[in-house]
Amino acid sequence: MASPSAAARLDHWLPRIVLAPSFILSFLFIYGLIAWNGYLSVSASRLLPNYEFVGFQQYATLFANERWMVALKNLGIFSTLFIGFSMAVGLLLAILLDQKIRVEGVLRTVYLYPMALSFIVTGTAWKWILNPGLGIEHLMHQWGFPNFSFDWLVNPDYAIYTVVIAGVWQSAGFVMALFLAGLRGIDDSIIKAAQIDGATLPQVYWRIIIPSMRPVFFSTLMVLAHIAIKSFDLVMALTAGGPGFATDVPATFMYTHAFTRGQIGLGAASATVMLATVAAIVVPYLYSELRSQRR
Repeated sequence: MASPSAAARLDHWLPRIVLAPSFILSFLFIYGLIAWNGYLSVSASRLLPNYEFVGFQQYATLFANERWMVALKNLGIFSTLFIGFSMAVGLLLAILLDQKIRVEGVLRTVYLYPMALSFIVTGTAWKWILNPGLGIEHLMHQWGFPNFSFDWLVNPDYAIYTVVIAGVWQSAGFVMALFLAGLRGIDDSIIKAAQIDGATLPQVYWRIIIPSMRPVFFSTLMVLAHIAIKSFDLVMALTAGGPGFATDVPATFMYTHAFTRGQIGLGAASATVMLATVAAIVVPYLYSELRSQRR
């Protein structure tokens, strides 16, 4: 029979022994591949990995590439509109449901349903809806409006905005759920006291409730920014980066150059830039969270 000290040591080490294999594999396949990608970005790799060190040549080539600059511009447009409209629509829906209306359960399910779909399904569905020959434009022509035109999907100047529409439709319900949880966590006595002092309901939300939800806003901003930066499947399903490369984003640029154009080094450089962008957003958030927990 094991002594009490031996049993205590076993209880102490057994969870670590059980978790060690998965931890080691995760560490190798995540951080190991990140490190490998980082080295490929400073190598002469093209069709196959080539470990000849070339410094920042791949990065210089990357930022001299017109298509990469278009991808960065599209990322800026998509991120700004996607985050802004998702938060605005999600907040309005959350405030609506916070009024404790009778059909709250049904509406909450309806609003959350798009989040249950993958971005591939969302992109495919909106591709049909926005197709000039099948969707909204075709429907309006059948209803007797022959001059109606909505060809954003095939217009290089407006195609990126169709990605925004599909992304907001998918994510607004998720944002609503986060904001609704934040609203339900606010003490009702604060609202009642403000109303007794003569504040109207819009004033209560604008001056008291919404400012007190800053942590929820910050967390939602982090999640949406992460989704926007690594957006790939929605763009591929909806526009495939087209027309031409008018809706390219860094993720589609990386995939195209690394896997279809045989420019592994250039693709690795673009992936490293994306990783640095995500880290620039996530690391300060994690630091602030850990700092607040210590306090």
